[in-house]
Amino acid sequence: MSAPTVLIAGAGPSGLVAALILSRAGVPVQVFEAAADLPTDLRASTFHPPTLDMLAELGLSDRLVNQGLIAPSYQFRDRATGDSATFEMACLEGLTAYPFRLQCEQWKLTREAAADLAEEPLAQVRFGCEVTGVEQDEAGVTLRFDGPDGPEEARGAALIGADGANSAVRRSLGIGFEGFTYPEQWVVASTPMDFAESLPNLSAVSYASDPDEWYVLLRTRDLWRVLIPVGADADRDHTLSDAFLQEKLQGIAPRDGGYDIAHRTLYRVHQRVAETYRVGRTALAGDAAHINNPLGGMGMNGGVHDAVNLARKLVRVLTEGADMDAMLDHYAAQRKAIAEEYVQAHTHQNKQAIAETDPAKRAATLADMKAIAATPERLLAHVRKGAMIDAVARSMAVEPA
Repeated sequence: MSAPTVLIAGAGPSGLVAALILSRAGVPVQVFEAAADLPTDLRASTFHPPTLDMLAELGLSDRLVNQGLIAPSYQFRDRATGDSATFEMACLEGLTAYPFRLQCEQWKLTREAAADLAEEPLAQVRFGCEVTGVEQDEAGVTLRFDGPDGPEEARGAALIGADGANSAVRRSLGIGFEGFTYPEQWVVASTPMDFAESLPNLSAVSYASDPDEWYVLLRTRDLWRVLIPVGADADRDHTLSDAFLQEKLQGIAPRDGGYDIAHRTLYRVHQRVAETYRVGRTALAGDAAHINNPLGGMGMNGGVHDAVNLARKLVRVLTEGADMDAMLDHYAAQRKAIAEEYVQAHTHQNKQAIAETDPAKRAATLADMKAIAATPERLLAHVRKGAMIDAVARSMAVEPA
């Protein structure tokens, strides 16, 4: 007899990773995704070492490495002077099988995970199914959704709400999503042109400090992604125009003939954490539970960490008889604490550092970063934190209530 079914809202990284773990452990899963297909837009693009270690257990990491770009270092630069502090990740040798950042688009993970799920007899992924409500009782969870043929319901022993920042699961359960929105908007442009040709000693992950206009450069296998802040009231059409983006890119690295722009997007950035990560038999994961600015690449990675933690606990509940309340409470305590105390704080500190306007503070920050990069003990501590190794360790150290 198979275990009871787990329902999963959302076919993003968190939902699909959780589905793989559960189905391979003998737990039937049904995944419901509002979109008609998996998106291939440019969202997250950095995989940290512990995430790759987790995904390796599912047979996914080496496939992603083959489709991505290994970044052995990351750096903090001063835009005006070009001076930089570079953090070499080789110091993580022995702590992880992947002592680097992998620059690889998020959609490649979801594509590979979905392909593997298609081979799992206990897994079903349904597209075009938009969640409309959640009802729970002592025996299970009922998920209501609008499918291709109209309103439907599904019944399961538990529900994972991994349906993104605007989570219908979270809203249906009345869970608050506290935090703030940054005043500026952020624009991202992607180009195949190589910034390393113009900027000496440029790492594939580079944060450039500037009092007027900081920027971030991220390289993937085929493209460089450029992130720049713009005003809160910036006009969308103007900001995404060729003229505006060419001006900004030329300001970073002048180039004869201009830049080919492959993708462009404008969005607002939030720092928010769900009031609680579980209600009854439902638990939140990924962006449904926490969102933060992308400086540090911790959002998608944290969502995968959520999924692995939660799915393993549900396996224990549904195949070994562990107490569901105890397991879900422990999950919520572990993952909410790390989102609040670590991920939110670290990403916000990254934002403050590159946007600092005081010249003395900016100089002091860069000097300290260069000292960290040159001191083995400090370098290891810094890289462990930036690579989320400490975040995983701290999360797992949270004991059950």
